[in-house]
Amino acid sequence: MDMERVQAIASLAGNLGTIPAEFIRPEHERPGTTTHHGPAPEIPVVDMTSRDRVKAIADAAEEWGIFQVVNHGIPAGAIEELKRVGAKFFALPQEEKEAYAAAPESGSLEGYGTKLQRESEGKKAWADYLFHNVWPDSSINYKFWPNNPPEYRKANEEYARRLRGVVDETLGSLSLGLGLERHVLKEAVGGERLEFLLKINYYPPCPRPDLALGVVAHTDMSAITVLVPNDVPGLQVFKDGRWLDVEYVPNALVVHVGDQVEIVSNGMYKSVLHRTVVSKDRVRMSWPVFCSPPGEEVVGPLPQLVGDESPARFKAKKYKDYSYCKINKLPQ
Repeated sequence: MDMERVQAIASLAGNLGTIPAEFIRPEHERPGTTTHHGPAPEIPVVDMTSRDRVKAIADAAEEWGIFQVVNHGIPAGAIEELKRVGAKFFALPQEEKEAYAAAPESGSLEGYGTKLQRESEGKKAWADYLFHNVWPDSSINYKFWPNNPPEYRKANEEYARRLRGVVDETLGSLSLGLGLERHVLKEAVGGERLEFLLKINYYPPCPRPDLALGVVAHTDMSAITVLVPNDVPGLQVFKDGRWLDVEYVPNALVVHVGDQVEIVSNGMYKSVLHRTVVSKDRVRMSWPVFCSPPGEEVVGPLPQLVGDESPARFKAKKYKDYSYCKINKLPQ
């Protein structure tokens, strides 16, 4: 093991009542002083069975870049099982989890790990994670899927199968919201070749949640991200110059607009800037699925949305080149 996992650091830090210096964020990032407290607008919640869902989704994507969906058609039992088997994996002995560790030289995101992006000043985020593809079948490498608990594979396959309908409905609504036919936006980000990458975030209790972050402020490079949280709040979004808490809504899915939908919509929809704060005495976990174009897909503003009045605001480029620049903090 070439690095210490946050889960192990947390068990020591809890006894000491402090955290190592590399986890203490610079002043302007510390949640203790930058989180908004007091009255604030709430992230939109969209009922997927409502007649007005297309407008509600489009409005939320334009105004917020994030919304929660309820009555989405995925049974509560399937979501609970996804959460149960993920929590079981993180409760395994450390050496058993390390069998799924990501190989840094592979260039793949898949696997168990701790540090994802380069960070200035050598700072670290208070989180461990597990990444693996869940759709399409051709993208799946089962060596990154835990064998323990034994129900892990079945739960993830079932959730991924049902999630496809939610993703199709969301992308269809976003397309209609731009005045386009339902299929256009999905086709622009890969169509049936759209890839679903699951990440399990594990944020252990942190003795100084006012100083640390679970995930630093970022936008997702995906087309959209659909996230299942546990019941420990922690997701925050940046809106009108303030960091706002996302309220936990039981059985809701949280949908983020990612960079690729911002690009194809030529900026009409906003990729949401968000971060994760941590809890002093509770484990927070979340299960985002990043729905992204295949690497060779060229993504750029839709021609229907570009004209003299609205010139292209983004360059068209292969998704693999976009993601390389994003992960390595290079200009696009």
